[in-house]
Amino acid sequence: MMKQVKLLTQLFLFTLLLTGNSCAEKERVTVNYEIIPLPQNITIVDEEPFVISRSTYIGYPEGNDKIKASAEFLSSYINETVGIKLAVKVAAEGDNIILLKGELEDENPEAYKITVSDKGILMEGASESGLFYAVQTIRKSVSPLYKNKEIAFPAGVVYDFPRFGYRAALFDVGRYFYSTDFIKRFIDILALHNINYFHWHLTEDQGWRIEIKKYPLLTEIGSMRKETLVGHLRDDVPHQFDGTPHGGFYTQDEIRDIVKYAQERYITVIPEVDLPGHMLAALAAYPNLGCTGGSYEVATKWGVFEDVLCMGKESTYQFLEDVFSEVVDLFPSEYIHIGGDECPKVRWEECNDCQNMIAELGLKSDGNRTAEQKLQSYAMARVEKFLKEKGRRVIAWEEILDGGIAEDPIVMSWLKEESGAEAAKKGYDVIMTPHKEVYIDYYQWEDKENEPLAIGGFVPLERVYNFEPVPAELDDEQKKHIIGTQVNLWTEYVSDPKHAEYMLLPRLAAISEVQWSDASKKDYDPFVLRLKSLYDFYDLYNYNAARHIFND
Repeated sequence: MMKQVKLLTQLFLFTLLLTGNSCAEKERVTVNYEIIPLPQNITIVDEEPFVISRSTYIGYPEGNDKIKASAEFLSSYINETVGIKLAVKVAAEGDNIILLKGELEDENPEAYKITVSDKGILMEGASESGLFYAVQTIRKSVSPLYKNKEIAFPAGVVYDFPRFGYRAALFDVGRYFYSTDFIKRFIDILALHNINYFHWHLTEDQGWRIEIKKYPLLTEIGSMRKETLVGHLRDDVPHQFDGTPHGGFYTQDEIRDIVKYAQERYITVIPEVDLPGHMLAALAAYPNLGCTGGSYEVATKWGVFEDVLCMGKESTYQFLEDVFSEVVDLFPSEYIHIGGDECPKVRWEECNDCQNMIAELGLKSDGNRTAEQKLQSYAMARVEKFLKEKGRRVIAWEEILDGGIAEDPIVMSWLKEESGAEAAKKGYDVIMTPHKEVYIDYYQWEDKENEPLAIGGFVPLERVYNFEPVPAELDDEQKKHIIGTQVNLWTEYVSDPKHAEYMLLPRLAAISEVQWSDASKKDYDPFVLRLKSLYDFYDLYNYNAARHIFND
């Protein structure tokens, strides 16, 4: 019996020895902090690296649930890439630890600092959001190709902060409805790229997507169109339709859930209710909101339509106040987007109510702007005042400049950079999103015949990357009014999630570096090399990214 026990003991020790040798022989890989977007400053020192093991743990300060959530995110990220699930617990110091603290003193609230030694990793944020971006940096430095390998973090310091406080992407669900699961997936993609605003385009001629309890017909009627145009909208060929109803909307509970999901990833959801144009879906539900009274139907093709909200009726303003009262209850964002683009004035020119309102207000054409343009300015200013009383600030497309600007809107410049520069010179805050540089519903490859359907145009990856949001003509004080930039993904010709991801990626990576990194350090060729590492994450999450860069 004793011999049997001795033999089993020897076998056990031999097994331990083999296991130890296996661990010792595990390939070591060194992570790279040069991720996308590129951090502002990376300093590597010639000292021993920090090597994570199964006994490494992630620490967070007691009583801070937000930092705890970021610590748990980091643990899940490392598990995804390395295959090690690190424990998360309260800690103030220690060895063999990745420690998260919110004690960095910095004037930029999204700044962070990562200090690495052989004892561990200290991650400090100027706020909880800064710490979240530190987590993203560590996450992206550990490639999914490193699974089951020994991971070494070079000793040194990463100090980082974003160039712009407003870093956004627009997604249009008015033309095509997308599930709540995909909206969350879209938000996850934004978080991977350090984007902090999600501009959610919720209403369109082709569909009203947000539940408004006071006006149930907006979703009962306005969320569904009877069919959809097939192919491009062209005047030289007969229009063909698919004969298939399309629709959908988000309940208020679903919206609250999505807003919370985004908040957990330090992304603010900005809702857009586009007015006074792009409102055919609302008119189909409530014909009294139009100048003619109908009949109207939810649009089945794309374009700009002459039927818009009647801004000569007090009942229209009441409708808008009711709608925005529910919108602000759903979205805690400081910013509310009220549209203002592409609004023909044909109906207003012939509408007694609109003409009476113009007369009462004393609006007159002055050679530069028509009375009807000034009526739109009045309408936008009135909605802005209502939202300001509720503690919100409006964003509007650059057409808000027509007819005279409202009190204090943020101007979203999309037609031409000159409009953004003009607004900045007048002291208004501006978000630059010129269509020729950052509209990612445009083709991204010259071989359009072999590309998925797009609205037209050509915006390749390199053009997005080389986009400079701050017009050179502005002086230093005026430049401060360029608060950020965003890409816009409109969906007239993007009808499903895989297509949306294809249009989004990797151009989102390019804009993320425009939004975050030091402009003087931008260089396209090194960016492409770093982008190849980011594709490992796209593959990990099964994102349908375009792969044109690998064709060169």
